[in-house]
Amino acid sequence: MIDLKGKVAVVFGLANKRSIAWGIAQKLSEAGATLAICYQNERLQRDADELAADLPNTKTFRCDVSIDTDIDAVFEQLKAAYGKLDIIVHSIGFAPNIKNTVLQTAREDFRIAFDISAYSLVALARVAQPLMTDGGSILTLTYYGADKVFPNYNIMGPAKAALESIVRYLAADLGPSKIRVNAISAGPIKTLAARGISDFTSILTAVEQRAPLHRNVDQLEVGNAALFLSSDLASGITGEITFVDCGYNATGL
Repeated sequence: MIDLKGKVAVVFGLANKRSIAWGIAQKLSEAGATLAICYQNERLQRDADELAADLPNTKTFRCDVSIDTDIDAVFEQLKAAYGKLDIIVHSIGFAPNIKNTVLQTAREDFRIAFDISAYSLVALARVAQPLMTDGGSILTLTYYGADKVFPNYNIMGPAKAALESIVRYLAADLGPSKIRVNAISAGPIKTLAARGISDFTSILTAVEQRAPLHRNVDQLEVGNAALFLSSDLASGITGEITFVDCGYNATGL
C-alpha cells in the first residue's frame, strides 16, 4: 500500500465531482497526503469547498493560472500553510471556441488555449520549485489527441502536444532538484471540459469498441495511476507520458 503521510499535495483544476482532478485528490487523500485543492474562481468555490469537506486535512485556495499575480499569491499562501510542498497536480485545459477547426482558429483563441493548457504548467512549476525542498512529483493530464487527430478535438490537440513536450523539458530542468515531471494520458471521461467537444459520445463509443479492455476508464483509475507516479515507487520515472486508456492507444483498426 502506498503511504503518503507527511506529504503535501496541491491539486489544480478541480471543477466538480466529475473532474479527473477529483479522482486524483481522492486517491492521494486515501494514501494519507495533506491536500490543497485550488479552484479557478468564486463560481467554482462552492463545489470545491463541498468536495474538500469530504477529505481529511484538506483546504481550498483560489487561483486563476492565467494570472501570474494569482499564482504568486496562492504559493505564498501555500508556503505559509505548509512550509514545503511534495506533489503538484496540474489538471487544467481550456480552449475558447473549440468547435472551430485548427484551420479556423483565431490568433487570440490559439494564444489562450496554449497559455492555459500548456504554459500554465511552466508557470506553476517555476513557483513550486523553491517550495519542493525535498524533491517530489509534478504531474499533468494530457490526451491521445496530442498524437492523433480526433474529430472535434481541434486546437486542444496541438495544445496538448505542446504540454507533452513541456513535460520532457521540465523533467530535464527540474531533475537536479530531484523533482520528477510526468503526464497521464487519460482516456475520454465525461468531465466538464469534455462537454465542449462536439459529439463526444462518438469518442467514448469508439474506445469501448476498440480498446483491448472494451470499456472506458473512470476518474479513480486515473487517480490510481497518479498516486503511483506521485509516490516513491515511481522514483526513477520522469519525463514520461503514461497512458491510462484501457489500451486504446495500442490499437490500430
